[in-house]
Amino acid sequence: MAIKLAIPSKGRLMEETFGWFQARGVRLLRTGSDREYAAEISGINGVELVLLSASEVPRELAAGRIQLGITGTDLMHENIVDWSSKVDALAELGFGDANLILAVPTCWVDVETLDDFDSICAAFRQNHGFRLRIATKYHRLVREFLKDAGVADYQIVDSQGATEGTVKNQTAEAIADITSSGQTLMENHLKTLEDGLILKSQATLYGVPVDMLKGPQKDKYMAFLAKLAL
Repeated sequence: MAIKLAIPSKGRLMEETFGWFQARGVRLLRTGSDREYAAEISGINGVELVLLSASEVPRELAAGRIQLGITGTDLMHENIVDWSSKVDALAELGFGDANLILAVPTCWVDVETLDDFDSICAAFRQNHGFRLRIATKYHRLVREFLKDAGVADYQIVDSQGATEGTVKNQTAEAIADITSSGQTLMENHLKTLEDGLILKSQATLYGVPVDMLKGPQKDKYMAFLAKLAL
C-alpha cells in the first residue's frame, strides 16, 4: 500500500511546496488542468501525491486517510483537538508565514492591550445589552487565547472571508484573523493589540505517528523521510 502525501491544491502555497521538495530531490508535478486536481511524484517510490485544500489536510491526517500532509500551523491547531497526540510536526517549511492576531478599530485609542480589551468588553455589554462581537473563523484558538488572558465577556461571530470588513460593515466590533504584512488591517482602520498575537503560523509538513503504520507502508514512510533528510 502506497503512502499518500497531500499538498495544497493551488496558489503560491502549492508552488512553494513544489520548490521545497525539488530542493530535496523529489519532483512534484501537476498533471491535469487547474480543475482536475491530478498530480504525480517522482524521485521516490511508494508515495502517491494527493491535492487537497490546506483546510482539508488536518482532518484527513487525523483520520488516517493520508499519511503525510502540508498545511498551515493555524489550520492544524484550529481544526484538530489535541492535534499533537494524533499527528507529528515533521518540518517547518519556511514559507507561508502569517500571524493570527486580535485586532480592534484604530479609533479605540485607549485600547492597546488585552487588559484594555477586557475592560471595553465589560463596558460594551453594559452599554449595549449584548456582548462585543469578534469576527473570526478560528473559534477554538480565539476562545483558548482569551480564556488564558481572562477575557470572557464577548461573543464569536463566524467569518469565513473578508473578516477585516466586518467592523466597517457593523457585523462585529473586533476581529481575529491571519495577517502577513498588516496592510489590509491598516486599510480597514484596524490595529493589532500589543499582546494580541494568538499564534505564529507557517507551512508545515505533518505526518501520522510512525507506530500507526505497519510492514511495507511503514518502510515506505521511513524511506521517504530519509529522502527528505528528516
